Amino acid sequence: MHYDRIDARILELVQKNNRLTSEVIGEVAGLSATACQRRLKRLRSEGIIEADVSILSPKAVGNPIQMLVLVTLERERSDIIDRFKKAIKSSAEVVNGFYVTGDADFVLYVTARSMEDYERFTRRFFYENPDIKGVKTMVIIDRVKSGFALPIEVPSED
Repeated sequence: MHYDRIDARILELVQKNNRLTSEVIGEVAGLSATACQRRLKRLRSEGIIEADVSILSPKAVGNPIQMLVLVTLERERSDIIDRFKKAIKSSAEVVNGFYVTGDADFVLYVTARSMEDYERFTRRFFYENPDIKGVKTMVIIDRVKSGFALPIEVPSED
């Protein structure tokens, strides 16, 4: 995957606001709206832009309780890992899931309507799964920063 300085500027802009029109992006990046649309299409088709999303307020949509959950598996076998990854992907309560190194095998970002709902989720998702050795939950007090914006390295001009 390759991108140039203009693509880098476009990527910076759409990460901050994916609702900008091609006209606005093109104006800032020094392109016509049509050229901007072509570049955006290429960036998407090459997988540089994976998705266009909106970041919601958990509280506004009825999920004010947020947790980070560290999960340790009983054994690290590929079939167990794959099965747990599939469970993560199919669970609406798990907003983000990461397979990690260190003290835990997975870190999950989970939302719930109430602590009672989280307890029901915990029983169903973790305690009924014999492949899970341990779970540590950290309740989020304040969401200080939320987003998916990555720092964009601007390619040098050679």
